[in-house]
Amino acid sequence: MPGPKPPEIVLSIEEREELERLERAHTTGQQVAVRARIVLRAAEGLSTEAIARRLSIDADTARVWRARWRATTGSGAARLADAPKSGRPARITPEQICQIIALACEIPAGSDRPISQWSARELADEIRERGIVDRISPRHAGRVLKSRRSQAPPHPLLAHPGGRRPGSGGAHR
Repeated sequence: MPGPKPPEIVLSIEEREELERLERAHTTGQQVAVRARIVLRAAEGLSTEAIARRLSIDADTARVWRARWRATTGSGAARLADAPKSGRPARITPEQICQIIALACEIPAGSDRPISQWSARELADEIRERGIVDRISPRHAGRVLKSRRSQAPPHPLLAHPGGRRPGSGGAHR
């Protein structure tokens, strides 16, 4: 048995053109493009379930974006954007993260540190001393580096002896 009829969406010519442009543009993020398709199909009169089937998405996703479109105003792109995230904003900027990573790639002796490799405590102290950030705990300094490890190519100074990693069996890939 079909459920209640979903709220109707009526688009102006400008809104429809903008949504179609967002749907087709190569520079549009995939989430925004899918959201534009949801609103366009809803404006055609399709049910939430039909939209979900046609776009191969969850019905809840179609329901949420139909409701969000009706509840917001402004340009199409603004109405399809993610809502602001809750919680405290990041204290460390991407630029500061780059500076921290660059610092970690330096040899500690160049900073008058009598150590051969950075510890989290020494790194946090040097970050504060250089004024990259006003405060950072050793644990957070370590987490910043660890979270970026998979994104960056291995640094030659951090490579294992002989260029091999443990468990690689010496095979080159």
